[in-house]
Amino acid sequence: MVAAGLVLLAGCGTDSPASSAPASTAAGVGTVTVAPDGVQEVTLQTQDDYVFTPDHFTVSAGKVRLTVTNVAKQATHNFDFTPDAGPTPIDAAIPLLAPGEKKTVDFDVAAPGDYPFQCSFHVQLGQVGTMTVRG
Repeated sequence: MVAAGLVLLAGCGTDSPASSAPASTAAGVGTVTVAPDGVQEVTLQTQDDYVFTPDHFTVSAGKVRLTVTNVAKQATHNFDFTPDAGPTPIDAAIPLLAPGEKKTVDFDVAAPGDYPFQCSFHVQLGQVGTMTVRG
């Protein structure tokens, strides 16, 4: 029980968005490319200002490899597709992303439309975005 509370507190961070200097965005962040294995790849970045960079990207139906890099100095984040909000469920998620960590998930999308995503720790602060799947 104590450990769960510590994880939740760590997710909240201690800096307010106004007092955090924004991190610079790494080259290639938000650009969808196709890997040699045919999988669409995209990298998102998050930091101490409680946003995803970019907060919107577009892919075609098929396999997707999504990497989220946390360049925050203090804030812990996570990533998941907003439950019951897209055309079909996507179970891929990153449950915990500490400052300085980078994690990748692979998943398939078939149905075109908008798939909202979020950091569930900071959704009330507006840390949300949308993946659009072309028809």
